[in-house]
Amino acid sequence: MSYLNYQVAQTPTGLRKFLFINWPLVFLITAVACTGFLMLISVAGGRADTWAEPQMYRFAVGMVMMIGLAFVPMWFWRGISVPFYVLCFLLLVAVDLFGTIGMGAQRWIDLGPIRLQPSELMKIALILLLAAYYDWLDPDRVSRPLWVLIPVVLILVPTALVLIQPDLGTSIMLVTGGGIVMFAAGVSLWYFGVVIAMAVGLVVAVMQSRGTDWQLLKDYQFRRIDTFLDPTADPLGAGYNIIQSQIALGSGGWSGRGFMQGTQSRLNFLPEKHTDFIFTVLAEEFGFIGASSLLALYLLIVGFCLYSALTNRDRFASLITIGISGTFFLYFAINMATVMGLLPAKGSPLPLVSYGGTSLMILMIGFGLVQSAHVHRPR
Repeated sequence: MSYLNYQVAQTPTGLRKFLFINWPLVFLITAVACTGFLMLISVAGGRADTWAEPQMYRFAVGMVMMIGLAFVPMWFWRGISVPFYVLCFLLLVAVDLFGTIGMGAQRWIDLGPIRLQPSELMKIALILLLAAYYDWLDPDRVSRPLWVLIPVVLILVPTALVLIQPDLGTSIMLVTGGGIVMFAAGVSLWYFGVVIAMAVGLVVAVMQSRGTDWQLLKDYQFRRIDTFLDPTADPLGAGYNIIQSQIALGSGGWSGRGFMQGTQSRLNFLPEKHTDFIFTVLAEEFGFIGASSLLALYLLIVGFCLYSALTNRDRFASLITIGISGTFFLYFAINMATVMGLLPAKGSPLPLVSYGGTSLMILMIGFGLVQSAHVHRPR
């Protein structure tokens, strides 16, 4: 029996697929999303129709998508990995040529009712392609230079297109997400050591380039670095957002001020309180206990994904699950670190909690792939 026929023969059908879904993961995702609905009601002053209801509809659609994708067998994802990557790459090129400009960046394609952000889709496409590549590659060749160069090119080419937009945050997530898959595939740690050394050298070069003819970052990106190093240097300008965020985080104390009782959010001191800084609203209203509980839910989601990956004997499925869970970890880790002042501000949403359609749908598609890997793993 051929490998493909074996896979089809081993694929569960009907009710068995439904029962094989990772239901604890579904519960955890729903719990985090409900936390988001609650916080969106709070920042809207008790109104659900402003942000919470649209987000509920999006989540409901996303949940249906996730369950539906769980029924799709893994051989299908293997088959579309290359064309999906090529499609996303062409969309990135289209963005750079005639994309829609918003907030000083050219990141979207206007499709009428919706605005598509191809860089978000590329996060999924890159993980799919790298997983298919390492599933195909002989394990003995994983760390040979030529076979390491190929995935590096696959990562860096779309990353360069995203940098042009400019979108430094998504570029970092593409590189890191691809690196997670390469690490999980068994690439030698020496390569990662070289990359870290190059990254340190790049940081030095970036700082040295400031004010020169070959400046490597935009002025606003340097201002973000200045704000990160010393927010109090410009408390009413570039440092305002992070200072107000830290005040909100500290004022929540152990148990918080109570639902809809946060002064920083209610008096509109917090910027973007329904998107990038929603974690500070939660921390102010529910304190350290509430913030830690949300973090625990996030870590449980990552933990269930990693357990599913480590117990999956299908290499392709395992790498997809690790890649998606690693990207999800980056989402919430970067957002939390940013609002606490541990990283420069980059405009990253809090996954499943912040208001927004694109990031939510991409996450639910990603979790649909994780569920597909879990449902169709060899038993």
